[in-house]
Amino acid sequence: MSGRYDLIIVGGGPAGLAAAVQAADLGLRTLLIDEQPEPGGQVYRAVERAGRDGLAARLGPDYGRGAVLAAAFRACGADYEPGAQVWQAEPGWTVHLTRDGRSRAVQGAQLLLASGAQERPVPIPGWTLPGVMTVGAAQLLLKASRMLPEEPVWIAGSGPLPLLYASQLVAMGGRLAGYLDTTPRGRWRAALRHLPGALANAAYLRKGLALRWALLRAGVPVWRVEAVEACGAGRLESVRFRTRRGVREAPARVLLLHEGVVPNAHAGMALGCAQVWDEAQQAFRPQLDAWGAGSVTGLWVAGDGAGIAGARAAEIGGRLAALGAAHALGRIDAAARDALAAPLWRERGRHVRVRPFLDALFRPRRSVLVPPDDVIACRCEEVTVGRIREAVALGAVGPNQVKAYTRCGMGPCQGRQCAATLVQVIADATGGTPAAVGYPRIRPPLKPITLGELATLAEEEAA
Repeated sequence: MSGRYDLIIVGGGPAGLAAAVQAADLGLRTLLIDEQPEPGGQVYRAVERAGRDGLAARLGPDYGRGAVLAAAFRACGADYEPGAQVWQAEPGWTVHLTRDGRSRAVQGAQLLLASGAQERPVPIPGWTLPGVMTVGAAQLLLKASRMLPEEPVWIAGSGPLPLLYASQLVAMGGRLAGYLDTTPRGRWRAALRHLPGALANAAYLRKGLALRWALLRAGVPVWRVEAVEACGAGRLESVRFRTRRGVREAPARVLLLHEGVVPNAHAGMALGCAQVWDEAQQAFRPQLDAWGAGSVTGLWVAGDGAGIAGARAAEIGGRLAALGAAHALGRIDAAARDALAAPLWRERGRHVRVRPFLDALFRPRRSVLVPPDDVIACRCEEVTVGRIREAVALGAVGPNQVKAYTRCGMGPCQGRQCAATLVQVIADATGGTPAAVGYPRIRPPLKPITLGELATLAEEEAA
């Protein structure tokens, strides 16, 4: 794997795999770099192994789609760097990666970021206690390691993913002590005006109803709650929640949280790609043209990292970005690109029409976006929401000022788990909007790297 590539893809989920297949089919010399040891990304994690040992059948037909995509990628002829972490990229494009403790650089004419989504941070009282984790993390453990959480297990969240995981957990023989639905009351009114569009692809709505019915059929208690708190001394011991009828508390060993997903836009921001505020999804996303081209020449973004639309839409987005990159390189003309893209646009339209309905129905409640003052916002540096408000009151009204004053966002996660809360709290404290506040500046490297790994880059260059 040496020389210059036409297209370097970062991320091996639906968008990255589909982009690699499309690019290779067009004759582009393509390299896919992925942190995971196998293709599939987060949504199709370990799908090849799951197909061999029978787990895929129990995780549902949507998960099985990943096996088809992974097989197509394996056969397409693109170069593949699994288990590799991209820690820096420079326009041109020079992409620095580390694998098995050694760093090296690869060259590419075009760079496609297909880094997907991340779960929205859910800073509630007690969320840093051992035993509290996200639904997505628990689902990855189930897929990759066949691990079921220690009982009693509670889910507190809103959206399709908690329902999907709950059904998968039950299918694997696990049990839930209770499901705490945090969807704000009355959100259906805001979602109702988007229902005609959602009905254009009613299969998504039927899946949601089927997942909720599976939960009820399994006898899992369901509460509509207004607030959730993780309690314990040194680790999670109980979950406390408030309903209209009062406050309840129950024993818990594991509490799984989820309040939707947001674009994983970290790398694009660091590389200078312009961002826009998506009010419907309450998140920043990259500013792109119809093909996924960003504001930096030669930089493309596809999949949920470009805006949350789901796995099937991400797959199509990857193919469209590959077509756009091929045209930018002069490998196909505009007429050929548009002819290949026409059926993709039609298919993508069917998948994204449900999105406004879901965004309106599952919009996070205010206490998730702007938690109480005593809740930790930055778990790396143990900065509370109140500390952020104090900094704003002293005149630090920008995210970079607050970051410098409080160290919020300076930890190992580089703001991935706190920047969203930081921006929302500043906006709330100043009476502004997240769009006006902006996002804190991201410093290189994109991912933490050891000095030993960095030193091997010089050895690689000398060789």
